[in-house]
Amino acid sequence: MSRPLPRLVGPEAFADVPADRLLAVLEAVTMVLTLPHRAAERVDALVVATGQGEDWRLTDAIRAWETGPALRHLLVANTDSAERTYRPLTLDRLRGLGLRRVDGVVLQAEPVTGTGRQATWVVEQVRALGIGSVALVVSPYHLVRVYLTVLRACDDAGLRIPMVPLPVAVAPDAPVPETGAAGYNLVAGEVSRLLRYPGQGWIATPERLRDYLRWLWSAHRPLLTGA
Repeated sequence: MSRPLPRLVGPEAFADVPADRLLAVLEAVTMVLTLPHRAAERVDALVVATGQGEDWRLTDAIRAWETGPALRHLLVANTDSAERTYRPLTLDRLRGLGLRRVDGVVLQAEPVTGTGRQATWVVEQVRALGIGSVALVVSPYHLVRVYLTVLRACDDAGLRIPMVPLPVAVAPDAPVPETGAAGYNLVAGEVSRLLRYPGQGWIATPERLRDYLRWLWSAHRPLLTGA
């Protein structure tokens, strides 16, 4: 298994990366993050990938859940217990962050390492519960990688559903509890993963993303636009 990439990456890491590969990352970031966020009001389920001690992922998702009675499920994926800021994922913890409506809330009980294992669990829940569409609630710097990871897990499982991004409302210079680094500082590390992970089978390739977005816009335009 390859060594995990560091969270903080300097610009020198990209000195030899071909321009076309960097352009493919920029394309993915642009096309995913500019999908209509308001479509999250019309999906079946919210999905939260926890981690890095970022309770704001949970509070944002809970706020949307409590004010969106049409939402049928809230799926919360666990994270790595080796993180310094790790805390067990329980309903009591979510109640402390404002959760009141517990019917439809599904928690991943066991800690997991890696976004890929979170995505596998999400796909299992989507299939088991008959969920037809999801919104991914994640911090902005991490959202595109989560999106592409869940998309890859869906493809590998032969499952295709509409997914929309719902970036957490957090300032880009807010310190992330796990590292103390700001979202600004974590973007380069995410880009390094977006460059490397398609070849390792962890995230959707640019070609898969284009194919998926073509399907999403042609088959589910009313969900995306509300028209």
